[in-house]
Amino acid sequence: MMTPVGAGNKVLMIKIGPAGLGGQAITNIRYLKGIGIECAELAFTRGVYLSNEKSKELGKEAEKLKFSLSIHAPYYINLTSEDPQKIKDSKKRIMESCERGHHATAKYIVFHPAYYGKLNKEKCYELVKKEIEELQELIKKNNFNVILCPETTGKISQFGDIDELTKLSKQTGCGICVDFAHIYARNQGKINYDDVSKKIKDIKNLTAHFSGINYGLKGEKNHIPTPKEEAEKLLNSLNKNKINIRIINESPQPVRDTLMMQGILGKL
Repeated sequence: MMTPVGAGNKVLMIKIGPAGLGGQAITNIRYLKGIGIECAELAFTRGVYLSNEKSKELGKEAEKLKFSLSIHAPYYINLTSEDPQKIKDSKKRIMESCERGHHATAKYIVFHPAYYGKLNKEKCYELVKKEIEELQELIKKNNFNVILCPETTGKISQFGDIDELTKLSKQTGCGICVDFAHIYARNQGKINYDDVSKKIKDIKNLTAHFSGINYGLKGEKNHIPTPKEEAEKLLNSLNKNKINIRIINESPQPVRDTLMMQGILGKL
């Protein structure tokens, strides 16, 4: 649920919900609302599976329930590919996600933007920035009510550390999806939640992911159930640093772990 948390003189509004609504999205958001959850993320990770009509039906129900939705666009995106066709296809998938998001009232469109490949970090950044700006022009042209939110990525081969994305947000006006588990994996089991909170504090459009995670020398391997102690560290940091945010849980048991995190929030 949307939980008000006292932090000095400011009341924070933190929403926590699960990833992966599945094909029965309307039924699922009704169920989630009934158990006190007010946000969730549609996973288009394997492909955009909702039509515009179904998206409109979902959007009407989400508005009725005051339920916040986001979309995770397909995994098959690389805005810095050496193959121009792959860049074109990547932008098509993002725009299809934006179109469905507009109809479904899913404001935040989350995606893994790129791979470094043979590029140095500076060149990769400039290419991603260029493609983000072009996508934003297309969104504006189509009057889609959505915000692009490139995600902090979990593998060292992927563009998207927290510094790259905060810089990108400041220069283009895009949002950010801060995946705290990805940051943890990318840095070999190290994360300072206060440092991350301070970096994202002034980002206007902000969403997040969280779960447990397995990692190796190259970073992320797979998501695992959410460790309670890590959830406590994260939520205490967000509270202390006065961060308004929605957090999508991506564990294998996202509803259970969402409720666990809500329990922690309720005690702050």
